[in-house]
Amino acid sequence: MSLHEDAVLVLKGYAPEGPEDAHGDQAELRQAYLDHLARHDDGMWKACGAGHVTASALVIDPERGKVLLTLHRKLRMWLQMGGHCEERDATLEAAALREATEESGIAGLTLLSGGPVRLDRHPIPSPCNWHLDVQYAALAPAGAAERISEESLELRWFGYEEVPDVADASVVRLLEATRARL
Repeated sequence: MSLHEDAVLVLKGYAPEGPEDAHGDQAELRQAYLDHLARHDDGMWKACGAGHVTASALVIDPERGKVLLTLHRKLRMWLQMGGHCEERDATLEAAALREATEESGIAGLTLLSGGPVRLDRHPIPSPCNWHLDVQYAALAPAGAAERISEESLELRWFGYEEVPDVADASVVRLLEATRARL
């Protein structure tokens, strides 16, 4: 199965309800993502000028009530870990876990069960244009020690209550939906 086919199956199985769709946009985004993939055989890849599917994961430590955010080097915003899918990614889950591990430096992350937590579509400077982000949550193991990557200016653990003060609304919504699943 190709990554494109996996993404279609994941999105068809994504049934937002409750906190995941508190803003009423998730079912509409799900359909927009499926339409995009139906129109674009290259819709998983950065080269797709109409936009492309990306995978991200919010790294969370529920025991401490904290999330790990990255100060993104290019965007200069506090965000969850994530980015472009790569040829070696067999599934969206694998892409999200790879990105979270690479960008956090934390070994032993595990994705929260139940598939994607949220979808978020956002404009990105050219040549990417649009990211159709499939967002997961990754649980940090006890005693996790982060290590900064070249994609980050900084990594920092934030208490749940601190996130609205440092991150944009999409990260806040991802945290809310993640916490509702814990």
